[in-house]
Amino acid sequence: MIESRPLPLPGLLELRPRRFGDERGFFSEVWNEERFAEIGIVTRFVQDNVSVSRRRGVLRGLHFQVAPEAQAKLVRVSRGAIFDVGVDVRRSSPTYGRWAGVVLSAEQWNQLFVPEGFAHGFLTLEDDTEVGYKVSARYSPEHERTVRFDDPAIGIDWPIETAPLLSAKDGSAPLLSEIETGF
Repeated sequence: MIESRPLPLPGLLELRPRRFGDERGFFSEVWNEERFAEIGIVTRFVQDNVSVSRRRGVLRGLHFQVAPEAQAKLVRVSRGAIFDVGVDVRRSSPTYGRWAGVVLSAEQWNQLFVPEGFAHGFLTLEDDTEVGYKVSARYSPEHERTVRFDDPAIGIDWPIETAPLLSAKDGSAPLLSEIETGF
């Protein structure tokens, strides 16, 4: 059994896998193709990724891939917490350029499903945060696109008081209006 909650953008879902616990700890099924299909997620994942951020305030994203390597993602936190964001980059969508976000944490044991056609990024809210995510297509640098995390047309309200820690690629990313999204 998995509980799902739609976010304001169609296709973006917060998920809460059930935990079975006792005095030893707990067990949880975080991906089950059949159970996820029952709630409308029919995706074949081909790669698992892990990201570890040593400090609070690390911002990764906004990233997506274009066809034929477009990716859906299933994101969860195994240690720490993040503010996780999806941005609709489908030009024909009525919600193009809009974003939705949710706090994911090891404590809450929630996940975010990000469908193809969405840029994805997150901000670490705690030191030593570990994020795991499944993707539906292999990583392909030639198909990857990056959008500015602070694009004023998108207007993400990142919960941070100081400048985030960014990679060089993320720090020099173009605005959404400056790229062809392929969707």
